[in-house]
Amino acid sequence: AGGGGAEGGLPAAGEGSQYSCDEDGDCVVEACDVEPATGEPSGRACRAPLDVRIDDVWYDLSGWRKAHPAGEHWIDYYDGRDATEVMHAFHSDRARAMFSRMPRSKDSGRLEAEAAPVTPVTRNFRALRQRLEEEGWWKRDVGQELRMLTVWAAVTAAGAVCARTPGMYTQVLGVVLLALGNTQAGWLAHDYIHGVDKWADRLRFMGPLFGGMSPMWWSDKHNKHHALTNEIGVDEDIATDPILFVRAPDPAADSFLRRFQHWTLPLPLSSLFFIWRIDSIKVVLKELRKERPRKGARMEGFFLACHWAAVFAVLPWKVVLQFILLSGLITAIITTATHQSEEMFEEYNPDFVDNQFRSTRDASTRTRFTQWLWGGMQYQLEHHLFPSMPRSKYPALQPILAKFARDNGIPGGLRITDEFELVKLNWSLYARVAKEPARPGAPAMRGRAHHVTAIPA
Repeated sequence: AGGGGAEGGLPAAGEGSQYSCDEDGDCVVEACDVEPATGEPSGRACRAPLDVRIDDVWYDLSGWRKAHPAGEHWIDYYDGRDATEVMHAFHSDRARAMFSRMPRSKDSGRLEAEAAPVTPVTRNFRALRQRLEEEGWWKRDVGQELRMLTVWAAVTAAGAVCARTPGMYTQVLGVVLLALGNTQAGWLAHDYIHGVDKWADRLRFMGPLFGGMSPMWWSDKHNKHHALTNEIGVDEDIATDPILFVRAPDPAADSFLRRFQHWTLPLPLSSLFFIWRIDSIKVVLKELRKERPRKGARMEGFFLACHWAAVFAVLPWKVVLQFILLSGLITAIITTATHQSEEMFEEYNPDFVDNQFRSTRDASTRTRFTQWLWGGMQYQLEHHLFPSMPRSKYPALQPILAKFARDNGIPGGLRITDEFELVKLNWSLYARVAKEPARPGAPAMRGRAHHVTAIPA
C-alpha cells in the first residue's frame, strides 16, 4: 500500500440531478425527479443521499452503492459516519484512489456537525499509518512467504501419506498432520484474502482450492468482524447462540444447553470448518444464481469443486471427517480466545482505533511450535488495525503499537497474555455465562436493524 487518502471529488449534484457510478468509480450525471408523482413509479426518482466521510471529506455514495464490488451493505453501514480507517484497512491503492472521482455530499456542513468528531488518537493513528506506508511495511518478504508455503505443503503431504498407510498409529498421525495442514492453509489464505498486493492477489485461490472456503463469503463475514469488532448484533464472530452464549440472553432466546456449554465446548468448536465450508458453498451458489454474479464467483465455484473432488479422491471419508473436526477445534480455540473475553459493545463505537484496543488482545506463545500453530493470530491487535499488512511484519510492529498506546494514553495499552492463560480466560467466560440467569431485554446477538441498512426500502 502507499499514498495518502482520497482528495477532491466531484462537485455535488445539482437540484434535479444525481450521479450514477460504475464499478471503477467513473460517474456520470443524470436527471432525476425530486418529487415523483404520488403512486406513480418512476425510474427517474432521485435517490436518497448516502453520505460517508473519508479523510475529512463527505462523499455521497448513493450512486455507487450497487456497483461496490463487496456488496452494497458495506456502504450502507457507514451512512452518516466516518469510514476512513475501514476504507484504508481493506482496500488496495487503486480502490483508495477511486474516491478522488466520487461526488461530494451536498450538505457537508450539517453532516460534519451531526457526525462524531475524529479523536486526537485517531488523528495520530492516521499519521502512524502514513508513516508505515512510506517505510514500505506492506512489501512482502517473498522468501518468508515461500518458507511458510513449503512447511504447509510438507505437513499436508506427509499427513495424506500417513492417512493412506495401514496401521492405526500411522493413520492417527496422518489425521493430526492433515488437521495442522488444514489450519495453516486457513491462516495463509486468510493473509492473502486480506492482502492488497500482487502476491496476495495471485494466491487468493488458496482459500477455495486448498481450504474449501470462498473468499467472497469470507470477505462478507470476516471484514464485518474487523470493522465492527465485538459489536453486539453486528459482529457474527460473537453471534454463536443458541449453541454457545458469550452473554446471558433474553429468556426468549435462551437454551437449556447454556448451563452445560463450558463442558461441551469442544463439540461446537470442532464444527467450525464444516460450518465455514458449507456456508462457502451456499454463498457461491447463491451468487451464481444471480443474473450478474460478482466478479470471481464462477472461478471460486470451480476451485471449490476441485477441492472436494481432490479431497475425496485422495483420502477416505472417515479421515476427512476426523481431520476437519480436529482442525476446526484448533482454529476455533485460537480465533475465539483473542476477542470473546474482551469488551463488547451494545452501541456503535465511532472510534475504530479505540474499539480495536478495547476488544482485542495479543497472545504470547511459549514455543516455536505454538508460534507456528497460531499462524500470526497471536498478533491479533496488529492484524485488526492493519489487516492488509503481511503477517510476517507483525512481530516488528508490536513494539511500535505498544509505544503508540503509551504515547496516546490508551487505557490498558497493548495487552499481551500468555497463550494458555488466554484460552483459560475464554473457557472461564463460557463457564460464567453458563451460570448467569437470563437477562430480560438483553440485545440479540445478530440482526440489529439500524446496521442492516441505512437506505429506506
